Amino acid sequence: MSANPRPQQPLSSRLALPALAVSLVLLSACSGKEQGAGGPPAGGMPPMPVTAVEMQPTRAETSVEAVAQTEGAREVEVRARVGGILMKRVYEEGATVKAGQTLFQIDREPLDVAVAQARAQLAEAKAKVEQTQREAARLKALLAQQAISQREYDTATSDNSVAQAAVQAAQAALRQAELNLSYANVTAPVSGVTGRAQVSEGTLVASGAGTLLTTIVQVNPIWVRFSVSDTELANASPDGRFNPKAIRGVELVLPDGSTYAQRGRLNFAASQIDPKLGTLQFRGEFPNPDGKLLPGQFVKARLITGEREGVFKVPQAAVMQTDGGPVVMTVGPENKVAPRPVKTGQWSGKEWVILGGLKAGDKVIVDNLIKLRPGATVAPHGPGEGPGAGGKPGAAPAAAPAKG
Repeated sequence: MSANPRPQQPLSSRLALPALAVSLVLLSACSGKEQGAGGPPAGGMPPMPVTAVEMQPTRAETSVEAVAQTEGAREVEVRARVGGILMKRVYEEGATVKAGQTLFQIDREPLDVAVAQARAQLAEAKAKVEQTQREAARLKALLAQQAISQREYDTATSDNSVAQAAVQAAQAALRQAELNLSYANVTAPVSGVTGRAQVSEGTLVASGAGTLLTTIVQVNPIWVRFSVSDTELANASPDGRFNPKAIRGVELVLPDGSTYAQRGRLNFAASQIDPKLGTLQFRGEFPNPDGKLLPGQFVKARLITGEREGVFKVPQAAVMQTDGGPVVMTVGPENKVAPRPVKTGQWSGKEWVILGGLKAGDKVIVDNLIKLRPGATVAPHGPGEGPGAGGKPGAAPAAAPAKG
């Protein structure tokens, strides 16, 4: 039997094999020429361009942060000072009112009647005084003529004194009635933002603490309450000891992460530490003219405890957290990457405050950190400069143009 003929390859496959071999030869030749013309050395990749910031000692404020809550500088309950039927509410709920502005009106008619009665009683008491005075004067003349006894004259004088006391009592009763009439208009005791009305028109309200009508909260200025542990206070103080007189102010960090535009002042610091929580209570006061801060809002309070000198500031991204603590990458001799353990303080804006581990003149790498390895050669350049700018040592050589 004759052997089966070998299957013939397609014409396209037979032509592709020589073409592929020629391409590999040309590519190898081009690569060799490019390396010889200034490509990467045979030992590995070129130095990686990195941005390095030269350290210079500076000063930074020391602070400690705590969760805080805002509250009105004054939170007042508005209650009626006289009883009666609530006739009208004359303010808009939730609106800002001024001290002395009328909020509610109570029925005036019973109060008008009480004023009229007090005036009538005062007039009657004054008439009684006039009568007793005339009687005392008449008896005094008779006593001089020894027509009456001393006892009769003393009795008339005593009646006059009683009548005068009755006048004073009537005057006080009239004053009280007039005050009650003025209390028919329930006014705002302080300026601030009103709450919702707790009672509606037609309700019989009691005087004093019996019936709550509404509330008023003063929001300018606004207060912020917070507590800080004694350990945090000691760590945040420059000399390791908290001194209330050294407090420079209070800053607010809003829920969106932004810092409140105006710095506040500390208007209260507790004199003793809470034995159950180990914290010290504080209260800050902030101007709030536009009402941006509302009572009951949760924020962060940053207590400025003092100032440290001789510290360094590096961008937050330059500090890496490791099992051994925070580390920064520096440019060592011969542009080699040198890890440096550091001691960090608080944040200052977008920068870390470095308390130890760096010295003046150190160059801290702030980018491409994930690609770096200790001992690797880098090409450092300053912030805002391009790789290799300014002819700095270690700059990456310019790549030769590729040849086709």
